[in-house]
Amino acid sequence: MDQIRIGKFIAESRKARNLTQRQLADVLSISDKTISKWECGKGLPEVSLMLPLCAALDITVNDLLSGEKVSSTDYPMKAEENMINLMKENEENRKRIMLSIITGVITIIAVCALIVIASFFDLPAIVRIILIVFSVVVAATGIAAAVMLDIKAGYFECSYCKEFFVPSMDEYVKGYHTFTKRRLTCPKCGKTGMCKHHVTR
Repeated sequence: MDQIRIGKFIAESRKARNLTQRQLADVLSISDKTISKWECGKGLPEVSLMLPLCAALDITVNDLLSGEKVSSTDYPMKAEENMINLMKENEENRKRIMLSIITGVITIIAVCALIVIASFFDLPAIVRIILIVFSVVVAATGIAAAVMLDIKAGYFECSYCKEFFVPSMDEYVKGYHTFTKRRLTCPKCGKTGMCKHHVTR
């Protein structure tokens, strides 16, 4: 889905209805920061908010997902196109999760191999130092790549208000986690809790 285009369309539709971000947020019982995030193309409305948002803006869900007003003649084609785009996005998120796991495993193996070589093989001191420094660089690069892939692979669900959101890199890295949950602060309700990771909304 083209988040930038959808965000611009939400902003245009809101302004056409003479609504401020705060007024629209109050109608949907969410924060104006969430509206701003959508309009800046940094996220999409969660499924449970799409119908109320469309009702408030006097548009259809198909208009929303297309990022433009869809004529009645183009409606079936656009509906099918939007469905295909949603399926592609879900598939891409699954691939990102798999790549994130693979990257993490390869990084661990590579770092362990370099440390074993530096520790147990008879090498000059300078070579040991180079191997240790290289292992640190490999670890940092691999972890950063895995984190970036994981952040982009889907959404986190707030355990309190059930809002779906994508955390910042800083918050993601700082939050302790289990395999399926991470301690994050929800941008909607502001509460911090163990948020579940979802591939789809």
